[in-house]
Amino acid sequence: MKRAHPRKIPPAVAGIILIVLSAPFSVPAAGAEQADLTPEAVLRNVDENAVPGSKIMVSAMTIHGRRGDRTIKSRSWIEGEDKAFTEYLEPPREKGIKMLKLGDQLWTYTPATDRIIGISGNLLRQAVMGSDLSYEDMMENRKWSEIYEAADDGGETILDRPCRILKLTARVADAAYHVRRVWVDRERFLVMREERYGKSGRLLKTLEVGAVRRIEGRWIQTRALVRDVLKEGNGTELVIESIDFDAPIPEAFFSKASLRK
Repeated sequence: MKRAHPRKIPPAVAGIILIVLSAPFSVPAAGAEQADLTPEAVLRNVDENAVPGSKIMVSAMTIHGRRGDRTIKSRSWIEGEDKAFTEYLEPPREKGIKMLKLGDQLWTYTPATDRIIGISGNLLRQAVMGSDLSYEDMMENRKWSEIYEAADDGGETILDRPCRILKLTARVADAAYHVRRVWVDRERFLVMREERYGKSGRLLKTLEVGAVRRIEGRWIQTRALVRDVLKEGNGTELVIESIDFDAPIPEAFFSKASLRK
């Protein structure tokens, strides 16, 4: 199968892959002031900022573990919210591992064993490649406005951007996190920080955006750190090294047969 390669962008224009199959993290360049919007309206705008169509990206995930750092590079082909194919490029130990997401189904392929494994149930809570992200994080693709009730919870400035803080409380039983606190850029509707809580009220994970850039007319978080506060280490940093929006992707990518090619 011939792989389409994304357009290379300068190193300074790295972008966040987090969470590549999940909630929206980019917006059109023209934003709207949200001072007079209700919390629900702000949340709907965050949802609507998801980039439609397709994208191809090369990303780097650096895991800052207690025994040192480890960087894993991958290339992903993504179509809408429900289709994604990822191939790990380096280091050699992970090279050739592949992942396919179709709707709410997820499979992984490991060349060393030549096995395709479906990831479901309790396996979804496992860490991806030892990172601070779980498979469940990556599978989450529903709009927040459909599964959370939003309420105002203050404001704060992050990276010189005034943000509105929303407290999101799950209205459905199967939400990955019962409560989320999100810091939303007041003009661009970008999520700049996030805290994720369990039903007990215990903080589970945090997300911190480190930089934002404009790429192809869209504002993109260019660096972010995710931390699982229940594990040791200094979090997982996520960066995009290249990205191509609205790229044509052959439908053959999104089939289980592609995992062995």
